[in-house]
Amino acid sequence: MTDKMELDIPLLKQICEIAGAPGFEKRIRDLVIELVTPLVDEVKTDNLGNVIAVKKSENNPDNKKVMVAAHIDEIGFMVTHIEEGGFLRFHTLGGFDPKTLTAQRVIVHGKTDLVGVMGSKPIHVMTAEEKTKIPKSTDYFIDLGMTKEEVEKYVSVGDPITRERELIEMGDCVNCKSIDNRVSVFILIEALRKLKNHPYDVYAVFTVQEELGIRGANVAAHGINPDFGIALDTTIAFDVPGAQAHEKITELGKGTAIKIMDAMTVCDYRMVAFMKKTATEHQIKWQPEILTAGGTDTAGVQRMGKQGAIAGAISIPTRHLHQVIEMAHKEDIHDSILLLNACLENMDQYDWGH
Repeated sequence: MTDKMELDIPLLKQICEIAGAPGFEKRIRDLVIELVTPLVDEVKTDNLGNVIAVKKSENNPDNKKVMVAAHIDEIGFMVTHIEEGGFLRFHTLGGFDPKTLTAQRVIVHGKTDLVGVMGSKPIHVMTAEEKTKIPKSTDYFIDLGMTKEEVEKYVSVGDPITRERELIEMGDCVNCKSIDNRVSVFILIEALRKLKNHPYDVYAVFTVQEELGIRGANVAAHGINPDFGIALDTTIAFDVPGAQAHEKITELGKGTAIKIMDAMTVCDYRMVAFMKKTATEHQIKWQPEILTAGGTDTAGVQRMGKQGAIAGAISIPTRHLHQVIEMAHKEDIHDSILLLNACLENMDQYDWGH
């Protein structure tokens, strides 16, 4: 990476497309370990499955630790029942807007990967009431195009399911399933590649099961006990037709976002001020983020160490969040890498006592 806007799109594509439903992160975890091992001093995996990559400082007399968290899991599903006819019933893993499931392809990860289709009742045979009601996830089933006997050769109750969608470039943006939160995994890896002269030991943690309630970050922060914390995650960009100005949260192309609060965390005012100051001094485009619903790994990083951490978050504006066509702007991604690096390299230059 250089300061010139230049992203490794093939790497981002690889990271976004690989499967990793909550609790079933092995594929993405193995890829992350392969990618970060050459960039850090130590890599370990805890019992829950978090990948903890440590990059030591060359001069850190107070043994200060900063934890940077990016979750590797993606929203998905789990097989709960195999119907007569070979159709699958499922339970959601993470928060879905059910109307976005209609006619989507998914991948069922059984003994082999099988592509399926989200099916529901055809509009032609719906009652007038059914046509107007809001769909529920239980209205859907997965059609594998196979008999029950064939399905049972490959699929078992408890198998994970993920969304099927490739990464493409659209204008100045990238579009794929699982931009939440694989774009942050990409940002953290690229930041580690670029990082030098950092005053404190950096614990880059690729966390699991965030979509089910910040589970991985809670465990990792408890073990690391960081002094400072930075979470990396996507946030809503509702900069679309019909949105009022106060509803937008963030906008694509307006820079990386500095979190002030979400529904689970009020970021430390010192970290917010430090991030704003750092972005301004390094001429990095940024925008404020206040998310009144939803939470991120910031909560675990901030609260689960023995003394808590001075914590905040860098957020990546994303349209169509928790759908299969999530979209982020390339410049915002680049600005996020620059801000993370600038923060990690200048954290000792700020008066944290005020």
